[in-house]
Amino acid sequence: MKSQNKEIFYGLYDDDEDLMKAVKAANKDHLEIYDVYTPFPVHGLDHIMHFSESRLHIAGFVFGAMGTLTAFLFMTWVFTRDWPIIFGGKPYWSVPAFIPITFELTVLFASIGMVVSYYIVNGMGFGVENPTLDDRITDDKFCIAFQTNGYSDDQINQLSNFFQSTGASETSSKVI
Repeated sequence: MKSQNKEIFYGLYDDDEDLMKAVKAANKDHLEIYDVYTPFPVHGLDHIMHFSESRLHIAGFVFGAMGTLTAFLFMTWVFTRDWPIIFGGKPYWSVPAFIPITFELTVLFASIGMVVSYYIVNGMGFGVENPTLDDRITDDKFCIAFQTNGYSDDQINQLSNFFQSTGASETSSKVI
């Protein structure tokens, strides 16, 4: 299944404040922003873009709980059924002795589970090609991109005027 090529018209900004003003202006003009690219996190941008809070912390809790249960149940099985040995005067089922390993597996499962979830949700990973609009976006430029499939020349000119009025240093188009 091959995805349709996307025609992207984008503008580059030199400063994050200019980008924030441009996003506010785009929202005011009811322009549908395809995406915003920045070289570093910009405080408040997610609120202006009307993004909902990430649910990654819920996945972290679920994976952490799985790690806790795995460690605790495995050690319970090993020390009470499979290999019951009294060592150091401790009983077979010594919960305080389980705490360090349970903590470590909780952290391990949560961290690996969140990384895998993040990559799956964002379409990243081995063998996935993610095209970039402009290499300078990862260095020092800020970008607002609009998908222009099916746009008329008048609509493209409107976007070009928008970028000019909001202080974009450069505009370009690309098919990804």
